[in-house]
Amino acid sequence: MSGSSRSSLGSLFSSPPPPAAVEISSRRVSVVAVSAHGGTRTITGQTTEPLPPGLVTPSLNAVNVHDVAALGEAVKAAVDRITPRPKRVALILPDTVVKVSMLRFEKLPKAQDFEQLVRWQIRKSIPFRVEDAQVAWTDGADIQGGGREVLVLASRRDIVQSYERACDVAGVHAGIVDVASLNLVNAVLATVASATAAASSEAWLLVHAEPEFATLIVVRGGRVIFYRNRPSEAGATDMGDLVHQTAMYFEDRLGGGAFARVYVAGASSYGPEADLLRRQIEERLGVRVTALDVRGGVAFRDRIAAGPELLDAVAPAVGVLLRDRPVSGGRAGEQVA
Repeated sequence: MSGSSRSSLGSLFSSPPPPAAVEISSRRVSVVAVSAHGGTRTITGQTTEPLPPGLVTPSLNAVNVHDVAALGEAVKAAVDRITPRPKRVALILPDTVVKVSMLRFEKLPKAQDFEQLVRWQIRKSIPFRVEDAQVAWTDGADIQGGGREVLVLASRRDIVQSYERACDVAGVHAGIVDVASLNLVNAVLATVASATAAASSEAWLLVHAEPEFATLIVVRGGRVIFYRNRPSEAGATDMGDLVHQTAMYFEDRLGGGAFARVYVAGASSYGPEADLLRRQIEERLGVRVTALDVRGGVAFRDRIAAGPELLDAVAPAVGVLLRDRPVSGGRAGEQVA
């Protein structure tokens, strides 16, 4: 795994994506396999393996995997239930493992100088040595009058490697490493019925809601223009404030208005509070909230009944496995972290 790379967000592969993705969170290992036959994409396998509390504690600057062998066995148990068993997978990590920054460049530097300049600019914003950072980036929005924003992701290299070692224990190679929320964006762009409108100049909001955190992403023209991750210890009751603050920033600082659409992913993890979460967002924004449903671009084999929990479980994996579809004219990329 390289020390830096161009991110995969909204981009095209120079080689085919792997047949399956492994997502690791604090609560579970989720494996999804997707196959393509002609123009039809089908989820041919999906399984989840629960994790004991404390085995994985996603964090930006602390030990994440407390027992690599035990996590590897959990990954193996999940992967073994996929037929045919994949040898190469995309590895999806929690949002809290990565520090995301939006950098502005009035003039983009030469390619050979770009990584050095990115590392120089983020060195004071990350809580670890920039020399120890795994860095990736993807193009953001054009700046009026010239220049471009760049979405930069930084994570501790040893933390990423601890997740990769668990995959090694399971007998699968993590050829791609990425983060959950950015692939939820990819899932919207690749599968939602209104993807054409979603990739237009209209702005839309993605809310990734998990018990431990909430990530809010604003997308316009197929590009991320705002990213925010915050702890969500108060549960659904604090989501209204978070989305309101995001909407105000979008209006005051980014020249936006009302969001054309609002997508929510992960709400099933809130259990009975899922409806409260949705109402909190709708009341603050005055926009109907739609649960992210990937069935607009991928089918389930054997007409599997896809409830909210299953749709939430497969969405990040679908995003990474379908991102070879042209959605915004991006360039090739392999790894986010």
